[in-house]
Amino acid sequence: MPLPDDYLAYPHRGHGMDHDLYAWSMLPDRPKVAWPGGARVALWVNVVLEHFPLDTGKTPFPVPLGLERPYPDYWNYTLRDYGNRVGCYRLFRMLDALGVKASVAVSATLAESTPFLMKDIAARGYEVVAHGLDMAHLHAGGMPVDTERDWIRRSLEKLSAAGAKPRGWLSPGQAQSENTLALLAEAGLAYCCDWSNDDMPYLYSGPASGLASMPYPFELSDATCMGQWHQTAAEFAEQIVDKFDGLSREAATEGGRVMALTLHGSISGQPYRVAAIRDALAGIMARDGVWTATPGAILQAFRA
Repeated sequence: MPLPDDYLAYPHRGHGMDHDLYAWSMLPDRPKVAWPGGARVALWVNVVLEHFPLDTGKTPFPVPLGLERPYPDYWNYTLRDYGNRVGCYRLFRMLDALGVKASVAVSATLAESTPFLMKDIAARGYEVVAHGLDMAHLHAGGMPVDTERDWIRRSLEKLSAAGAKPRGWLSPGQAQSENTLALLAEAGLAYCCDWSNDDMPYLYSGPASGLASMPYPFELSDATCMGQWHQTAAEFAEQIVDKFDGLSREAATEGGRVMALTLHGSISGQPYRVAAIRDALAGIMARDGVWTATPGAILQAFRA
C-alpha cells in the first residue's frame, strides 16, 4: 500500500528545531561574553535541598533517587533527610571556606517546615532557587494548566514566607509540562534551570519571553555521577576539574563560559565524599580567570 502524500509533510521541518521556545544558534557563532574582571569561567555551585514526602508516588514517573520501596520507605526517606539535616552543612562549610558563592535550590515544603535552615542559608548570603513544592509534585505533560499555575504560586509564596525571594526556578526532577516556561515567565521569575542544552545562558521567546535558561548540568551532577552511575568521589572530582579546564580553554578564544556544578547534601555531603570535592573546587579556585558567582549575578552579567 503506497504512503499517503502528506506522510513526510511536517510543518516545523527546517533549519533548527521543531519548536519556537528560543532562537536556535551555535555557541561559537554567538557574540563573545565578557565576565567581570576578565574572568574566563563563571563558577556556579548549586546545592539542592529536596523534600520527599513519605507518600511520594511513582507517577507520572519515578523520581530519580526517590522513594522506591513500599510505604513507608524509611530507608530512602531518612537518607534524603540526612542531606537536609547533616550533609548540607558539610557542603556549606566547604563552600564558605573556599570563598565559593553558591545558590541553594529548596523544596518549598522543606523551607516551610525548617525556618532555621532558611535562616542559615540567608545568613550565608546564598541565592535561593525555587525547587517546586516537593518531590511528590512533579510537573509533567498533560497536567491541567491551572493546577500547575497553582503549584508555582504556592511554591513561591511558601519560600517568600520563609524569607526567600527567588528569582529562579528548578523543577522537581527537572521535569516540565508544555506550559511550565510560560507559567514561570507569568510568575515574574528571571530564569529556569531545567535544561542542559548549553554552556551559556540564553533567552526564551514566545510565551516564555522575559525568562532565561541557565546552563544547568544534568551529567555533572553528583546525583547522576555518583547516585545513578555509581562513580567514586575521586572520579566525580576528576570530572569537575576536567570540565573547568575544558571550558577555560574554549573561553580563551570564544568568550566567557559557565561552569555549573550540582551537589546534594545526601550524596556529596557524606564524610567520605566531601574531601575529594573540596580538593577539586580548591584547585579550581586557585586558578586564574575564575569568577565565582550566583546564577542571578551570572544572568545579570550576561544580559549586560
